[in-house]
Amino acid sequence: MQVHLVDGTYELFRYHFALPSHVTAAGQEVGATRGVAGSMLGLLEDGATHVGIATDHVIESFRNELYAGYKDGSGIEPELKSQFPRLEELLGALGFVVWPMVRHEADDALGAAALIAQADERVERVYICTPDKDLGQCVGGKVFQMDRRKGLTFGVSEVTEKFGVGPESIADYLGLVGDSADGFPGLAGWGAKSAATVLARYGHIEDIPSNSDDWDVTVRGAAKLSATLNENLDEALLFRKIATIDTCAPTISNVDELRWTGPRSDLQAVAEQLDATALVARAEKLATALS
Repeated sequence: MQVHLVDGTYELFRYHFALPSHVTAAGQEVGATRGVAGSMLGLLEDGATHVGIATDHVIESFRNELYAGYKDGSGIEPELKSQFPRLEELLGALGFVVWPMVRHEADDALGAAALIAQADERVERVYICTPDKDLGQCVGGKVFQMDRRKGLTFGVSEVTEKFGVGPESIADYLGLVGDSADGFPGLAGWGAKSAATVLARYGHIEDIPSNSDDWDVTVRGAAKLSATLNENLDEALLFRKIATIDTCAPTISNVDELRWTGPRSDLQAVAEQLDATALVARAEKLATALS
């Protein structure tokens, strides 16, 4: 058994910028919604059987309480933001398991579901379908990260090659270098190369020797980097906490809940409202193949 866990919010952004606008007679923009839904049916057509899709029902999360500068969705285009609930509605009607996150984020749901899925002895592989670097920390064992757009799959070695540190240090890495997409800056002077070099040796922020003279790796500007870290250690640890996937997010109890068994009875009505009736025949064909 293989499990596919999809970042629905990422997919919505991707299709919003990749596809032309489509406005219904009621004035609702649905271009990206239809694109994501078609892509999810494509996942089934390619052989996927157990699928879970996480969305950010609201952009804000518990992380906004931890750090004032954290992303809040204020810059999202209204035409895109208005499609968040429409996407959840259509995916649900298509028969997919959808996790609309409110207190947590979609990333947390993906990590939480991956943890549950990989514990099932029937599961051979778990694919977290998003290129988001945060999810690299969940890779290992049966869990892989997949960039469906580029057709790439990342295991531990690929994550390590890409970032210079293994999955267990990704949150520490982001704590030092920051993540502009999520709205936290990291520490001044700490870049990808310096963070990777130091963390590849020491693993976690709190295990980095406070005196750079004790570092047994060569890093340009080590003394200044060390001083910055010592002066801003609490901030670095806060950023790491923000970057850490919370695997307690509510998702599933077991992988059987993720098996796709066909669309709901209201699919036709929902699809008509969203000018997505072409999806109905595809879903029904897939359901027929299961019987």
